[in-house]
Amino acid sequence: MDEFERLLEAERSPVERFVKFRIASRADAEDVLQEVYFTAYQKYFQLKKPESFKAWIISIARNKCNDYFRRKAACYEIPLDELEEQQLSDSRHGFSVVSTVRETLSLLGDKDKQILYLYFWKEMSQAEISRRLNIPVGTVKSRLYTAKKNFMNKYPRYYTDESKGEWSMKKLPELMPEYKIEVSTEPPFAVKWEELMGWFLIPRLGEKLSWGMYDMPSRKCGHIYDMEVIGKAKVHGIEGVELTAREASYSDKKDVINRTFVAQLTDTHCRYLSTIRNDGDVRNFITFLDGEEFLPNWGFGEDNCGNETNLTVRGDILRNGTVITSAQKAFLLDIVGRYTVTIGGKRYDTVCVMDIETYNCGVVSEQFLDRNGRTILWRRFNRDDWELDHYKKKWSEQLPDNDRLTVNGTTYVQWYDCITDYIL
Repeated sequence: MDEFERLLEAERSPVERFVKFRIASRADAEDVLQEVYFTAYQKYFQLKKPESFKAWIISIARNKCNDYFRRKAACYEIPLDELEEQQLSDSRHGFSVVSTVRETLSLLGDKDKQILYLYFWKEMSQAEISRRLNIPVGTVKSRLYTAKKNFMNKYPRYYTDESKGEWSMKKLPELMPEYKIEVSTEPPFAVKWEELMGWFLIPRLGEKLSWGMYDMPSRKCGHIYDMEVIGKAKVHGIEGVELTAREASYSDKKDVINRTFVAQLTDTHCRYLSTIRNDGDVRNFITFLDGEEFLPNWGFGEDNCGNETNLTVRGDILRNGTVITSAQKAFLLDIVGRYTVTIGGKRYDTVCVMDIETYNCGVVSEQFLDRNGRTILWRRFNRDDWELDHYKKKWSEQLPDNDRLTVNGTTYVQWYDCITDYIL
């Protein structure tokens, strides 16, 4: 094995993660990777310092990804230069500053750009767009709705923060409100779920959230988390947002842990890009390229793509009361039914999203989402023998009165619940 092959073998995984983070199509990503490797091989003689190989080949990968997106834009026939001569009509969206519109469009996916260009700049009807793109009119309506929503979410005027003074969160109750979960006879609805898995905050500018963790069966709040998106951020050239999480004990709010993440929300996925950890007096930035240091705690999904945001019933997980059966596959997350959740005297129409050991072996969760894709109630269940060496007792012995689930014949016991200030 020559020096190039040895260095490439050592850094192949970070390069693949970088490209597959940026390019959603697996086939296209593989094509781009082949271009990266071939170019690196051809130009290896230009590399003066072998210890800089990782940064050097990542820069090649970044350029190849940019080339890919330029080719895609040409295929979609999106001549953005035309925007220098035109403005969006105020009767459409109220936008008038061309440079801001152009900048916002550059943040959208190719399909969003295409549908907006045809509809607003070419002033084509939905029927004309349907014929032009050879897709049903219903698909045109859906894509146009999504594109306009994505545009509005990214346009700066939607992120103006007019709050003054110290950020004040809603006070979470010390005791978990009484709740009831009732099975609905109605079929489950599809939902757009854009929250960060495990943290409940949507990684979008302007978002703030508080949530609490409640021990069961005492129903007492053990920890509270105040979270806020504080600005835009990039990790290895990939755009996201930076967010902070302030964790404190409910009984001693001076005992505080501050965390910082960078996360990305796309039309299809929500994922972590990096986390910042304090190692003594050193701030340690850990990113999605850092392999085993990052993936077990923050990675999720095939090729670390993150959790899907467009949820529908797949049939991977089937539920009958407290008995759950699932397919034999990785990343088991599925809608398992429709439920009415009554909590704190309010009733919510929800779907239940179950997660079976996707981020933590031996852990199952129930997440009840309303039609806005926001969490109404989250419940964690531990496999009966989870961390038995540490806790010395099975969970059915530690928490005999807590709810239980049977998943593929194995017992899981409720440990704690979470609610957010969204329901207050």
